[in-house]
Amino acid sequence: MASITLRSLRKSFGAADVIKGIDMEIAHGEFCVFVGPSGCGKSTLLRMISGLEPISDGEVMIDGHVVNAIPAADRGLAMVFQSYALYPHMTVRQNLSFGLENIQTPRAEIRRKVDEVATMLQIDPLLDRRPKDLSGGQRQRVAIGRAVVREPRVFLFDEPLSNLDAELRVDMRGEISALHKRLGNTMIYVTHDQVEAMTMADKIAVLRLGKLEQFGAPLDLYNRPANLFVAGFIGSPKMNFMTGKVHTADPSLLTLDTGEEVSIPVAGFRHTTGQPVTLGVRPQELQPDANGALHINVRAVEQLGSDSYLYGALADGTRLTVHNPGQTRVAAGEIVPLSANPASFHLFDTASGMALRK
Repeated sequence: MASITLRSLRKSFGAADVIKGIDMEIAHGEFCVFVGPSGCGKSTLLRMISGLEPISDGEVMIDGHVVNAIPAADRGLAMVFQSYALYPHMTVRQNLSFGLENIQTPRAEIRRKVDEVATMLQIDPLLDRRPKDLSGGQRQRVAIGRAVVREPRVFLFDEPLSNLDAELRVDMRGEISALHKRLGNTMIYVTHDQVEAMTMADKIAVLRLGKLEQFGAPLDLYNRPANLFVAGFIGSPKMNFMTGKVHTADPSLLTLDTGEEVSIPVAGFRHTTGQPVTLGVRPQELQPDANGALHINVRAVEQLGSDSYLYGALADGTRLTVHNPGQTRVAAGEIVPLSANPASFHLFDTASGMALRK
């Protein structure tokens, strides 16, 4: 195992700054997920840690030692790529053993390690096949196995499941999490899928435009997002946002741009009368209520059997999603009053996007 420390890390391609001063501490044995939209810099950051991408400024430290000048092969890390990167002319056994042969590991030890890893990943019946004879999930297991046999201090995963179908992604997600628990190594995992991040991570780093927006445990990010971007990115379906102003005479009332008024808990937020704010409410916190203050014009309904989703808009066009457990009789075209528990509210300064929670 190993700890990873990033200090004021920067990366530029010519005049373009793609990593803009990131500081982060990943502890021994943690499963850390880098998540964010395409182009946010998460894969570049992973490649800088691995040594595959030169660093423009700042430091990468492994167990307290700066490794900026150390080649990728000497950092004690193993990387699993999105493309699998298997040697097509080699069998599974040869793919697994190739890295060990390069460092002149004794033949008997290579066989022992390959057999152990193949059994662990349930690919032992595939050892004599070539990659073209494997399914996508089997190829991914081989790619992971090739990293495991090297017994690295840190595993780096660069969107390893993006080529798999939805059902297989769920299965492989569970297998990678189980592998982490079994081995206990530090793992860093890159994905654009926030569901993967929430279900797998000990810590999540949310990135946007080369900056670290928030770093913490999954439920901390979900329950206490630092800003509008994190609030909208973490959680599925995404959080609903409604703009308005704190009542000029009563800080416990929020006047939405629709003219509707919503009560907000004064004690929980740092806000002032007349302040333009954005109210965030998660879809599952809204429910149909004849006495509700919000009124949604339902445009579409999804019935999934165990769950129902209403999609619609307020009078000013602000879109809302409502998630209800079970089935619903609401139909598209209806005007439905909604209420929500004020304790579930999130409040943000509209100008800065920062959370106003105390």
